Amino acid sequence: MPAMLNRMKDDIKSIFARDPAARNTLDVLTNYPGLHAVWIHRVAHRLWSNNWLWLARLLSTIARWLTGVEIHPGATVGKRLFIDHAMGVVIGETAVIGDDCTLYHGVTLGGTTWEEGKRHPTLEDRVVIGAGAKILGPITLGTNCRVGSNAVVTKDAPAGSTVIGIPGHIIEATTRKKSSHRERVEQLIGFEAYGESHKCYDPVAQVISSMLQHSRAVDQQLSLLLDSLAKEGIDISTLQLPGIDASDFISDKSNKQPCEDEFSS
Repeated sequence: MPAMLNRMKDDIKSIFARDPAARNTLDVLTNYPGLHAVWIHRVAHRLWSNNWLWLARLLSTIARWLTGVEIHPGATVGKRLFIDHAMGVVIGETAVIGDDCTLYHGVTLGGTTWEEGKRHPTLEDRVVIGAGAKILGPITLGTNCRVGSNAVVTKDAPAGSTVIGIPGHIIEATTRKKSSHRERVEQLIGFEAYGESHKCYDPVAQVISSMLQHSRAVDQQLSLLLDSLAKEGIDISTLQLPGIDASDFISDKSNKQPCEDEFSS
């Protein structure tokens, strides 16, 4: 009994550490269905382990009605699992979740086959899964792995990696300091979501950014050519070209060349 109470206290403390909206213990105890789902699952899993299969499934069904979270009683859940917002989370029978993991609403830890055996994902410690993400099959996400919102992951991801997209792909983490222009680019077209590391950069967004910068550099080069021709007395008719306002991609430093790559390392 003392061990169970200590574990429940750890669950509550972990919510305060990961959710700034948590006001007090009473608030957490009464208004966090993800916490309720985890606690009920522990009882259901104990019943399942002792071969009370029907009763365990019944208890998990009741938990789904009450919380909106479906955790199969056969799933193995580690310490301090935090299911934020809770609604729509599904965790399959052979899923294994390590300690201190975080799942947001709409997450599915599902299978891709009807065959018996290990068919659901394994999450190692401190994995964060963003809202709406689907982790499918008997794959493993390493320690400290992060999955962006709405990603669909069907392959293993190494420890410390960040996975985004459909299908999920690993994006490179970087510790180099971002320029102010890169930060503005990320505000315009970047991707920062639940489970998405602020140190990582979507390669698709990077390609789009490079295209925008190239387009702006071409515009500047043409402007220089027109000015040079005008100085020589050559009159060239100009057209009003449609386009985008790419002024946010231009360096404020006058000593930089117009076509300098803001994203070069």
